[in-house]
Amino acid sequence: MSEHRRKPPESQGGGRAAARRAAQQPSGRRAAPARDSVTGSPSGSYGDQRPAGGRAEARRAAQRGGRRRAAEPGGGGPAGPGGRRGGTGPGKKRFIDYPRFNKSGWRRWMPSWKLVSGLCLGFLGTLVIAIGIAYWMVSVPNVAQAAQAENNVYYWADGSQMVATGGEVNRQIIAYEKIPAAMRYAVISAENKTFETDSGVDPQGIARALVNMAKGGHTQGGSTITQQYVKNARLDDQSQTLTRKFKELFISIKVGATKKKSEIMAGYLNTAYYGRGAYGLQAAARTYYSKDAKDLDPSQCAFLASLLKGATYFDPAGATEIDPAATPEQNTKNAMNRWAWILDEEVKDGHLTAADRAKYKTFPMPDKPKKNAQLSGQIGYLVSLSKAYFVNNNTQGISASDLDQGGYEIHTTFDKKKVQALEGVVKKVRKDNIDPKKRPEKDTFVQFGAASVDTKSGAIKAIYGGEDATKHFTNNADQTGAQVGSTFKPFVLAAAMEYGKRDPRKPADQPQEDRTPVSPKSIYSGMNNLKIKNYDGTVWTDKDGGQWRQTNDGNESYNPPSYAIDLRYAMQESANTPYVQLGMDVGTDKVRDVALAAGLRKESLASSSVPSFSIGTSSPSAIRMAGAYATFATSGMHHDAYSVEKVMRRGSVIYKHEDKATRAFPAAVADNVTDVLKNVVEKGTGTNAQLSGRDVAGKTGTTDGNRSAWFVGYTPQLSTAVSMYRLDDNETNKKREFLKMFGTGGQKKIHGASFPSTIWHDYMEQALNGVPAVDFPTPEEVGDKVYGGGMSPSPSPSSSPSDSPSPSGSPSPTPSLTPSPTPKPSKSCGKWDWNCGGPGGGPGGPGGSDAGTDQGTTVGDTSGPTGSPSPSKSKPGSGNQGNIFGGPTG
Repeated sequence: MSEHRRKPPESQGGGRAAARRAAQQPSGRRAAPARDSVTGSPSGSYGDQRPAGGRAEARRAAQRGGRRRAAEPGGGGPAGPGGRRGGTGPGKKRFIDYPRFNKSGWRRWMPSWKLVSGLCLGFLGTLVIAIGIAYWMVSVPNVAQAAQAENNVYYWADGSQMVATGGEVNRQIIAYEKIPAAMRYAVISAENKTFETDSGVDPQGIARALVNMAKGGHTQGGSTITQQYVKNARLDDQSQTLTRKFKELFISIKVGATKKKSEIMAGYLNTAYYGRGAYGLQAAARTYYSKDAKDLDPSQCAFLASLLKGATYFDPAGATEIDPAATPEQNTKNAMNRWAWILDEEVKDGHLTAADRAKYKTFPMPDKPKKNAQLSGQIGYLVSLSKAYFVNNNTQGISASDLDQGGYEIHTTFDKKKVQALEGVVKKVRKDNIDPKKRPEKDTFVQFGAASVDTKSGAIKAIYGGEDATKHFTNNADQTGAQVGSTFKPFVLAAAMEYGKRDPRKPADQPQEDRTPVSPKSIYSGMNNLKIKNYDGTVWTDKDGGQWRQTNDGNESYNPPSYAIDLRYAMQESANTPYVQLGMDVGTDKVRDVALAAGLRKESLASSSVPSFSIGTSSPSAIRMAGAYATFATSGMHHDAYSVEKVMRRGSVIYKHEDKATRAFPAAVADNVTDVLKNVVEKGTGTNAQLSGRDVAGKTGTTDGNRSAWFVGYTPQLSTAVSMYRLDDNETNKKREFLKMFGTGGQKKIHGASFPSTIWHDYMEQALNGVPAVDFPTPEEVGDKVYGGGMSPSPSPSSSPSDSPSPSGSPSPTPSLTPSPTPKPSKSCGKWDWNCGGPGGGPGGPGGSDAGTDQGTTVGDTSGPTGSPSPSKSKPGSGNQGNIFGGPTG
């Protein structure tokens, strides 16, 4: 047979079985060719046939073919362009090999070391370029420009200028050669021991500051002298932000690299703030020691260096307008400790010999503060009050030293006409009645304080802080420590109506779900020398077992022989015994809660662990009392007292007051308290405060020993508190003691119904002139008529003498905590004399002599060099209440 007629041999393992196997291959793969199938074109020569290799060879051929197709553009079938289903990587290796070429599984997504290294180098290069640009763009501070003084301008509520102050500060620049070496060494030892060798920045300190700011904490100053100098010199930007911190960092680096250490030290000392409005060492030397900087000795230098940690807590003159804890006594202690520490550090650092250190054993007490004549009269009190409010309430971290740098516009709430009217009225009362020459033992050290608050907003419209802010440094409207006496009773009544009388059948340690709300019609005993009981009927005793017998003013007993009077009449006549017992029935802790809700500060409240708490052993400020009574005027809505509407700088508003009204207690409770206090003015001890054609509510108050007297009252529009007391507030007086006022002003005894109510009346007549009269809301019924302190309803009870005159024929406005003699055994008992005889009778302990005055405050630490003394803040003790704007949150 001829060659071309011969049939090609069949491939082994081919035929129909091979075809079936090919058909079973997945769609993404072609069947392997049979061993004897041709590899070329079907029309090709038979000589190109591929020898057969069995099934294994067919599979290998199929796999090789799949890889070749995957590498072809568009190959891979359903897996999409560039790869097959479940492929191992892109078809072509890219410049940035991610996801990685020719890798599968987790290795495909693991970046190579080349990629990681490249990214790091790129980031570092970009960072270096950015730092270089930032370094090039920032400029070194100009000391001369930083030394320029700027005024702070204060405005009245109507927008007119009150006073421009701050620019009078002496910021004279002195050369490095005129700065005593002792001052430089004191600062280096106290602030930055490595100043001579460091680069000007402290990375760890910067990190701490940034982390603290990111957490929302207080901002921190520079850790090195260079950084502090940069911060002080940047008067154009007083914001406390991360942006500013970064700018200061680059400026500090540039200053450290381009300036000599002598220039940096001189710049720092010429721009640092030393307190009392003094910027720069020369100003500080003149302010504190009335000498030039070059004449300062090492001891004085050490003291001035201590002020750089914070003059608020190291100036012996004190700064209670900023923080009530910064008293002259505590600040002097702080200053002496740090002064001594700095001198000792100088010895350790080799800047002062031990022999020279031994010469300075006595603290170099600085001069007393010099007052600006512009701040005389009431202006100084108004400026201090608004300054303190802004410093303690702004959210940008602007400190007192920042504010003292000037350039701020402070728009206050003070009404110029009302301030003038209040000052004029107090001056008239003082001139007509107080005569220290005529009655030196009775009329010396007499002080008045007052505050007037808008009831609808809490805006402080007027204050009276004292005779002259340049002579009398304590603001009597804000911080005095004078106890408020019976003006505290409305909070007891409010607590009784809101929380109710406790169930005497339940132990004190169990919940009191079954309290009975108390109505002003409730009956209590008006008996003098009343033995006070716990809510469960047991006799109250102190920790030593002493009983408490409460007296009334003038030792009066009301409505004998039953002594049963309602709470409305007891408030009208300012009877103490019903309200002390009411406080025990309700719980003095609830009375405390109501007082705080109304706006009093926690640190101004006395201990609530004794019965006398209910009749005013606490010492809130006049501002706080006016604000708290305003809460009654607004049917229980509390608006916190404030003195600054807005603050501007460089044309921008950096602070604006926001009213955050809160409900202190239900409207029915507040309106009933108002109705009871309205009765006090119409029929009781406050009749002297009546205003023609207007609704007035108010309360008189006098304290134990006649050491203070108050009248606090309000109309629907305005609430005003007036205090009077005797206190030697001279700075040289170590013993701060309130003096008795028997015989003061020619009167036998000073009551709230006398001079304080006269001042209140005369001021309010002027302040409300032209203002439409508004009536108080009609109160709804609240509470039940209860019989407190163990009293029981009488089958034929004596009518409550609410409309009858006072038994004594004269007002009795004051609480007295003076112990009264225990009734003699032979004394007869009235039919309703529930306290005569029986269990717990007999001689009682002193009444009111154990008034608690725990008024501690929590203070924080201040930042400073590690190991250096930090200022400690004293607890306001007896006679020292909290500043209205002091501390965290006012």
